[in-house]
Amino acid sequence: MQMQFRDLQKQYQILKSDIDHAVMDVMNVGNFVSGEQVSALESMLAEYVGTKYCVTCGNGTDALSLALMVWDIGPGDAVFVPDFTFFASGEVVAFEGAIPVFVDIEEDTFNISPSSLEKAIQTVKKEGKLIPRAIVAVDLFGQPADFSEIRKVAEKYQLLILEDGAQGFGGSIGKKKACSFGDISTTSFFPAKPLGCYGDGGAVFTDNEEWAVLLKSYRVHGKGKDKYDNVRIGMNSRLDTLQAAILQVKLKAFQEYELESVNRVADRYTQLLKGLVRTPLVREGFYSSWAQYSVLLENEEERNGLQIYLKERGIPSMIYYSKSMSRQIAFENMDCVKVDLPVTANICKRVLALPLHPYMEQEEQDDVVANMKEFLESSC
Repeated sequence: MQMQFRDLQKQYQILKSDIDHAVMDVMNVGNFVSGEQVSALESMLAEYVGTKYCVTCGNGTDALSLALMVWDIGPGDAVFVPDFTFFASGEVVAFEGAIPVFVDIEEDTFNISPSSLEKAIQTVKKEGKLIPRAIVAVDLFGQPADFSEIRKVAEKYQLLILEDGAQGFGGSIGKKKACSFGDISTTSFFPAKPLGCYGDGGAVFTDNEEWAVLLKSYRVHGKGKDKYDNVRIGMNSRLDTLQAAILQVKLKAFQEYELESVNRVADRYTQLLKGLVRTPLVREGFYSSWAQYSVLLENEEERNGLQIYLKERGIPSMIYYSKSMSRQIAFENMDCVKVDLPVTANICKRVLALPLHPYMEQEEQDDVVANMKEFLESSC
């Protein structure tokens, strides 16, 4: 059987009895939309993360959009986004009519650079064309961004923080968990995420009651007292009851052993790959949920060669991300670049994500590392 990049089949076989039972409960009752499992899941998620409110929705992209809608961000506004992240983090800003301003990252953590962020804010303010409104801080690959420094910048320039925790759910800084660091925080339940469902799903977290009320309205066509009382323009973005039922089962496993297990696998990679490639750094006091385990090769040629070599031997790998946000065609007619972005440009040519999941066997991991050594030693 070919090695899986993230083995959802193995996870299902282990959780099969509980997942099947949860799904059949929904099927037997027939509460497919807004069933009791949705509100129960929201309570579980809010308690786990440590926020007052959790509002689920259709996917992680909608979660980001809902946050921007609550803050009334639109034309004339600037929102600061890391240049090295998935397209949705900047897409939602442009979709609301605002301008995403791209910021460089830190090479060791892949997360947004506070110093680059401040330079971008200062440039926007000096130009005077846009109003700085918010920062999208992404918890890339599972590790929370440096929120102590980001918060200092945000408070200095009176900006809101939107934590994009699509990859960060389960991570933490000290005792405080990811998805609780932003004024509003979001996550995604896409199947390959640290906590994933069997389709699309997302959630928004906040401690602000007024915003939570607005989030619940916007996600169901801007409803007022009921869904036929429409008091604002919203969207249709509800989490399906079936997905909520599945997530209840998977959240239990995630808390009880999956998060700890994936960290053991990641730690072992770091030990085995020491001196071979540059491995990801987890800052002291930080804890990662390891959405990806991304290493850095010397250059693009070596990275691409290694990926081909592994593929030929049945070992999957992925490149997150081969093209930075600032180089996406969709943004080419927007004034999105205010500072130099050299770290991102370099990382895009060198980064490679290795197979990783809580159920990965040591023999599989040994196979990955052995083949990496063979390739790198032969190419010296």
